[in-house]
Amino acid sequence: MTSSGTNPTGPSASAAWEVLLPAATAPPRTRGRALRAALRDAVRSGRLAQGARLPSSRDLAADLGVSRGLVTEAYEQLTAEGYLRSGRGAGTWVGGAARAAPSRARDLAPRPPGARADFVPGTPDLSLFPRAAWAAAQRGVLAELPHHELGYPDPRGLPRLRTALAELLARRRGVVADPERLVIVSGVAQATALLGLALHARGTDAVGVEDPGSPQHGALYAAAGVTAVPLPLDDEGTDLTALRASGVRAVTTTPAHQFPTGIAYSARRRAELLDWARSVDGFVVEDDYDGDFRYDRAPVGALQGLDPERVAYTGSVSKSLAPGLRLGWLLVPEALAEEVVARKRATDLGHPVLDQALFARFVERGDYDRQLRRGQRVYRERRDALVAALREHFPGAEVRGIAAGLHVIAELPPRYGPRRRFLRHMAAAGVEVRTLDDYVHARAGREEREGTEEETTSLVLGYAHLSPARVRDGVRLMRQALDE
Repeated sequence: MTSSGTNPTGPSASAAWEVLLPAATAPPRTRGRALRAALRDAVRSGRLAQGARLPSSRDLAADLGVSRGLVTEAYEQLTAEGYLRSGRGAGTWVGGAARAAPSRARDLAPRPPGARADFVPGTPDLSLFPRAAWAAAQRGVLAELPHHELGYPDPRGLPRLRTALAELLARRRGVVADPERLVIVSGVAQATALLGLALHARGTDAVGVEDPGSPQHGALYAAAGVTAVPLPLDDEGTDLTALRASGVRAVTTTPAHQFPTGIAYSARRRAELLDWARSVDGFVVEDDYDGDFRYDRAPVGALQGLDPERVAYTGSVSKSLAPGLRLGWLLVPEALAEEVVARKRATDLGHPVLDQALFARFVERGDYDRQLRRGQRVYRERRDALVAALREHFPGAEVRGIAAGLHVIAELPPRYGPRRRFLRHMAAAGVEVRTLDDYVHARAGREEREGTEEETTSLVLGYAHLSPARVRDGVRLMRQALDE
């Protein structure tokens, strides 16, 4: 290495030469950019330590075999960015502003546990995603989408998609679907968060949630500054006595197929819920998370159709297509519409335009209806396989909630329990299961149950993501785990 004048010839000069030498061999047109990137990475990683003095541009250029201008430009650029510092006649030094970046990008997405059998509910069969039809719709959209529609969209969503969805939801779910009140969202989670913010802005500080129920509802409302109040269920749905006594003016429900109990709200309870909402000038939030999948008859119509001014209706493609699409909808009462749209605009300036246009085309051409029919056939077969396997391997088990949805409740008699011992056997055998207690919100109620030996074990068994053969093998493995 060259060493002239007062420039350093020690460790910092050697380090600079070592980290920049590979960049110096880059093609001439990209060499300057490569030198700057290598120098940044060396400072971030600590290979060039804070306070280290760098060689002069003349000496470093000679050592690397590049022009002095490239090194000078790199020094000047990184000094402007804060990676280096320099003083007239004092040389160039590694600055103190840079900190090491994470060494790798972590993937925090939930993943299957790798169990021998996995009955955890909540996931559809992702292999059913209609890749060919989706790709065809994408090609069509890219060919026909006007340039101006690639700008910032209406925060409610593209008019084309809202119109197509309004027709679909009115036809399939019996809702009163005004496209002007339809907001395209990133799944039911965002819909719930937006409603929480809108309710909070109206002075609502508490919202009732089903207990047992989806654990996400409470967390989403809490993030919006609203307290979730757990409300017990009876055989017809949310307990009205508890609801009235709670003092809340809004409640979240899953009336088509309650999660996790599998209850379909009775006609009487639906009417009582609406009467309650009118009496307190309140709202019912309807989470229609798997309402399209009904096996014994046509799906029960949405609650929203009975009173669109008191019911905010939410749904998504997470069960019908794939949760990773992050695509859903919210039909909002007029009293909440302005605040919800304002919050949506402030949150993300609107849902991605290409995704909206693609899904609009998918709905318009009948592809979504075909996908729903396909899913219904497949999931009914898997439900039947699960019910048959439970009858074979767990005689006496009561299986409930089988008329709809993507999970069932299996209540096992005392001879298969108690619950905690049953779960220990499942864990040892590599079987992932959830019990009804895993979805209980009320802390006191959960602690009370955990302090006693229950006579029965109530399992919440998801089956949509399992083939019939895997369903049968999983139930067989459950029984073998108890017999060992």
